Amino acid sequence: FHSVEVWGGATFDVATRFLAEDPWERLRKFKRLIVNTPLSMLLRGQSLVGYKACPDDVVDAFIQRAADTGVDIFRVFDALNDERNLQQAALAIQKSRKHLQMAICYSVTELGRLGGPIYTLDYFVNKAKLFNSMGADSICLKDMGGILAPYDAFELVSAIKEVIDVPLQLHTHYTSGMASMTVLKAIEAGIDAVDTCLAPLAMRTSQ
Repeated sequence: FHSVEVWGGATFDVATRFLAEDPWERLRKFKRLIVNTPLSMLLRGQSLVGYKACPDDVVDAFIQRAADTGVDIFRVFDALNDERNLQQAALAIQKSRKHLQMAICYSVTELGRLGGPIYTLDYFVNKAKLFNSMGADSICLKDMGGILAPYDAFELVSAIKEVIDVPLQLHTHYTSGMASMTVLKAIEAGIDAVDTCLAPLAMRTSQ
């Protein structure tokens, strides 16, 4: 596998709040047991693994500790694709010499098709170019709502691949029932990696 996502996002919250477990010990244990595959985490930009923006020094310290504890790839996103909420995390990850994957959150303003007044093809292409220029080691097209349609995926992946010089990865969910077709069309368009999950957890709202 390219990597296995084991940490960050809601998993940090759930371990702490509901399972009474130490999320840092969970990461250390994964690192001991998974020796041939890089570990990745989901990072909410300036909010890290929480729900409000953190000071820059907290961002720096958290990322350095996560890197030292076992995270190899940091997937960094902001729900509004606002690069100002990604900049400090990106700098800290680069300083830690770990893999910086910057994610573009996918959305639409009109039902069923790429387009509308905001989330146009140019919008996503320009975000990809911007994140590439910020030093991303790879870029993820993050369709957390499972709303990326197959032919839109082909058009979007094809356009982004023309303007970036780093790998492009697709993250989508099966919520709408389109994910298998979307992944296939993304592969035909030249996507470099796609997210999957363990078979017992697949489909429905998962990968």
